[in-house]
Amino acid sequence: MAVVERVAVTVFTTVTRSVVDGHGHRHPGPPREVREALLSITDGDGATGHCLTGPDTVRETVVGGYLGPALLGQDATDRERLWHRVARRQRGAQGNLSDRALSAADQALWDLMGRKLGLPVWKLLGGARDRIPAYASTMCGDDIPGGLATPDDYAAFAKELVSRGYRGIKLHTWMPPQRYGVARDIEACTAVREAVGPDVALMLDSNHWYSRSEALALGRALDELRFAWYEEPMEEASVQSYRWLADQLETPILGPETSWGKHMARAEWVAAGACDILRVGVVGSGGIVPALKAVHLAESFGMDCEIHGNGSGALAVIGATLCGRWYERGLLHPHSDYDSPPPHLRSIVDPLVDGEVRLPAAPGLGDDLDHEYIAAHAVASWESAPQ
Repeated sequence: MAVVERVAVTVFTTVTRSVVDGHGHRHPGPPREVREALLSITDGDGATGHCLTGPDTVRETVVGGYLGPALLGQDATDRERLWHRVARRQRGAQGNLSDRALSAADQALWDLMGRKLGLPVWKLLGGARDRIPAYASTMCGDDIPGGLATPDDYAAFAKELVSRGYRGIKLHTWMPPQRYGVARDIEACTAVREAVGPDVALMLDSNHWYSRSEALALGRALDELRFAWYEEPMEEASVQSYRWLADQLETPILGPETSWGKHMARAEWVAAGACDILRVGVVGSGGIVPALKAVHLAESFGMDCEIHGNGSGALAVIGATLCGRWYERGLLHPHSDYDSPPPHLRSIVDPLVDGEVRLPAAPGLGDDLDHEYIAAHAVASWESAPQ
């Protein structure tokens, strides 16, 4: 038995070509320096698993106060048990131990085991498929000339995305701080449908805080446009609002995306009839362990379950299961280059080939980390290890 001997974080500088507005929405921007973090978990055999995350997610108090005490001295192969061991520490953490931190630890443990056994994590989880069609997920609407400032901009970009091989496109329209309202969303959705024709799957992730009447009016327009799903038009804390909406629309409701509660919250949505397609993310919902539980929950009810977000953790769950149809590739924008890796990665994990993403063949999660770059640009580090 090889037990966890070290839980460590390296904070390093890297370069991004995007900015995040005050409401958390990403837009293209000039190159700028940012800080990222690499969580590393090492066992007694010297095997190490990694997960990239935000520095604040795995800040020193989180590693020293929660992750380290829960994991050190424990069998690194007991991933289900260790997930529960960390998750139960959220009860007294007063919000300091987030689902994102739980996810980072869980992903690092899966990466460790995959690297140790020489298997991709999606194979380690069972192995169900080695490729998945990708949909193009756009950035939110903006006021950038030639960007996503008008319905015609969305239509032109959609045609370009189809020419690149995408078989599906999901629009993020004008969310706060820009709020143009339902009419503008309908214009954009109509323009895109007319531009790409009836055979391209279209989805909408609209304003998170529309009222019931606004969400219904927009949903009825999507019915006419034959959209594949409708995502998060309202505050997701109100499950009954989504049940009310789902009962009145032909377009499938996808959710929940951001609701707190891991796989348990998703069970409540299914039981309430609040969605037609289940949604779960590896990063935001606590890791690979709860994401798999949500996928199998959906499978048990004959529902699709679509994985929120991109990246190696999402691909691991997708490759291990069969009840989701798509991989979310993005966020994409006319002025953004998704396919060039940031300097801390030697390559991206999800290149597009003929409209599909192939599951990574490398052991572990498959992130092609440039450890030399990370070490050379490290600005801080902390760890929890036996005294």
